[in-house]
Amino acid sequence: MQRITITGALVAAFSFTACTEKQQESADTAQEQHQAMNHEAMSPESTTHNTVADAPDYAAAADPIKQQVAQLLGSYLKLKDALVATDPQVAKTEAQAVLTAAGNVDVAGLTAEQQQFATEKLEKIKQSASGIAGAADVAVQRNHFEALSEATFTLAKAFDATSETLYYQFCPMANNNEGGYWVSAEKEIRNPYMGEAMLTCGSTEEVLN
Repeated sequence: MQRITITGALVAAFSFTACTEKQQESADTAQEQHQAMNHEAMSPESTTHNTVADAPDYAAAADPIKQQVAQLLGSYLKLKDALVATDPQVAKTEAQAVLTAAGNVDVAGLTAEQQQFATEKLEKIKQSASGIAGAADVAVQRNHFEALSEATFTLAKAFDATSETLYYQFCPMANNNEGGYWVSAEKEIRNPYMGEAMLTCGSTEEVLN
């Protein structure tokens, strides 16, 4: 009986040690993945001129739309900053500003092809911004931000509507690990989907000069 008891104790001790080691390995792996992601975000190689967002070249379009899209982009960046700060009230206000800016974009002077592209993107922007403006929960606001970011970036890219460098950045852990893009005027990663929880999680996927 004593031998059985000792054997059982040894098995239990071994199982506990193995479980503890496995848990530690999992924690270490997660930490290594996050550190690698942060390293990638800060690495010069992560800010190459890769193209991940396709957009037509309408850079020759008349100046008024360039200025109007630039104003829209400015409102978007303020909204992004509000989500980085996890401030849903400011995000609501800035989303309303995005709606106003989108409504001020005049496509009348564009070609039929340019009008179709711009109208499609503006509708996505309005729909997403409306969702953010109408939500009090920052998690809900962030759910609308991916579509808003894609439409804003491709619109600005197509019409060459910025004089500053833009960084199209990505976090694979956003939106329940489905990933999420955003636009930033800064190279440094400030994640609008995760906030303080994982502020520097992400990498620059495309640079627009």
